[in-house]
Amino acid sequence: MRRTLPSTQALACFEAAARHESYTRAAQELSLTQSAVSRQILALEDFLGVALFRRTRHGVALTPAGAHYARQVGQRLQALERDTLDVMAHQGHGGALALAAVPTFATRWLIPRLPQLAQQHPDIVVHIETRTRPFLFADTGFDAALYAGTPEQVAQWPGTQAQWLMHEDVVPVCSPRLLEAAVQRGLGRAYQPVAAQVLAQLPLLQQSTRPYGWRQWFDAMGVHAPHALDGPRYELFSMIAVAATHGLGVALMPPLLIEAELARGDLVVACTQPLRGERGYYLITPAQAPSPVLAAFRAWLVSVAAPAQS
Repeated sequence: MRRTLPSTQALACFEAAARHESYTRAAQELSLTQSAVSRQILALEDFLGVALFRRTRHGVALTPAGAHYARQVGQRLQALERDTLDVMAHQGHGGALALAAVPTFATRWLIPRLPQLAQQHPDIVVHIETRTRPFLFADTGFDAALYAGTPEQVAQWPGTQAQWLMHEDVVPVCSPRLLEAAVQRGLGRAYQPVAAQVLAQLPLLQQSTRPYGWRQWFDAMGVHAPHALDGPRYELFSMIAVAATHGLGVALMPPLLIEAELARGDLVVACTQPLRGERGYYLITPAQAPSPVLAAFRAWLVSVAAPAQS
């Protein structure tokens, strides 16, 4: 069946004119004449049977239908350009994966492990953009998503399948200087963990998306902590890690997100009692069968996540 598609030249002219709300600037960007851009857009409007622009005293402005169509066309042209560049770069071998990911997990856990992927699959390239909430894959150019959520949240994501990767266990961490000041110890013992009761007296760093994290941890430890909800709030784990490194307080963090800080000694475990959170990390993919590139990435990801699944 013949597809109902306008020419890509007309779409490119329309997208540029819509972005600038100017035929002249679109022509300059595309190295065309203003009249050529105008003809392409008129042909597109005739093809659609819909007015995309209206004339104003200062030039042109998008109609409501034009504004809606421009958003859709912009996304599709961007995805088409990305796919074209990927094919040109790989010359038909391997491929690229567009991945949506929660930011701190991508920055702190995934990206440091991508050299391993490059060694095993040198023809696979992973593009990463930040997303923290579920979305419809059909409305984006993403192939998969790394998502942090509860099993209930994952189950409610329509049209997808989920691969569990690991639990999100959290443990109190802080700057060694803060721990040293909290408890007087003998020489060489300043950085050893302390009891949960001691942490109840220290400044606590809060995560705004999980406002009851510290209360849950102290309740699990059986410790009365009247200040469990007090302290500065930060949105991202990466922000909390930096604040803790600078001695602003004790942070409740997944160790897998602060591997570098722990290895360098910038952060130390303040109390060895972890708490298993309700959330976990998942690879979310569309419900249909994966492409060979996505299947290879999923298999690799599951293998590198295995040590953290205990």
